[in-house]
Amino acid sequence: MNAQLVALAVFDGISYAALVFLVAVGLTLVFGVLRVLNVAHGSFYALGAYATASVGGAIFAAGYAPWLAFPLMLLAAVLIGVLVGGPIEKFLLGRIYELEDVLQILVTFAVFMILEDVQRLIWGGQPFFEATALNQLGTVTVFGITYTVYQLIFLPVVAIVVLIGLRLGLRRTLTGRLITAVTEDREAAVTIGIDVERIYLITFIIGASLAAFGGALASATTSVVPGMGADMIVLSFAVVATAGLGQIEGAAVTALLIGLGRSFAVYLWPELEVLIPYIIMFGVLLVRPSGLFGTVQARKI
Repeated sequence: MNAQLVALAVFDGISYAALVFLVAVGLTLVFGVLRVLNVAHGSFYALGAYATASVGGAIFAAGYAPWLAFPLMLLAAVLIGVLVGGPIEKFLLGRIYELEDVLQILVTFAVFMILEDVQRLIWGGQPFFEATALNQLGTVTVFGITYTVYQLIFLPVVAIVVLIGLRLGLRRTLTGRLITAVTEDREAAVTIGIDVERIYLITFIIGASLAAFGGALASATTSVVPGMGADMIVLSFAVVATAGLGQIEGAAVTALLIGLGRSFAVYLWPELEVLIPYIIMFGVLLVRPSGLFGTVQARKI
């Protein structure tokens, strides 16, 4: 494996890891606060991609400025989080928080299946692709390799900004501190007057928006097709389990590890591409059952 091939594998891995992190960090944030492992999280990723690709294709065909591709991604993510994620938490998840974990997973899986059918009903089975944002940033040559600026620089920078923004938001803002308080001890938070239901709703919308944002960003680099949400949620579960449930910084490191592992497998052992993330997860959990960055917590009775 020559130096250029190594560099190409690293570039691909970093770019892919940035997208996986955006989805996985939303999943781990929701679990950390709501204690619900949301299988439907992958559907928000797919909806963000579909909304961006379809609306973007329509408005750019009508002659609107190409730079609108970037605010469109953010707008699509927020709208999916609010208009789809908000009602799901408010009218469905709010009723199952006290149920057993298995029942919660079954309910969110049912939501996932419904949203998958909704996608096919609205957009059909044909693939969508909208590369305006990708083309706007052009290419750059590094180590003799011509690579898109969008994938090499823009996606990793967005992931870093999201990571820093989440951490600062949780530590420095009132809402972030309330979220942290609910995460640490829900009963104590209720006792001191925190509106836990409101915090749950805000957290779920943020998590859903992050997943949709990952899909919106991915729509410029890959075809948007039915089933993409299922692929991403399985990979996100692998990232979250490997990092440790509720670990934001850990999700970033683990997404990078799995992204690079998958990328090198594509070039060296293509037949292992699908297995590599789960081999990494299996190896980590054998040694550290709570994840790379997870800690063993005492269970309240």
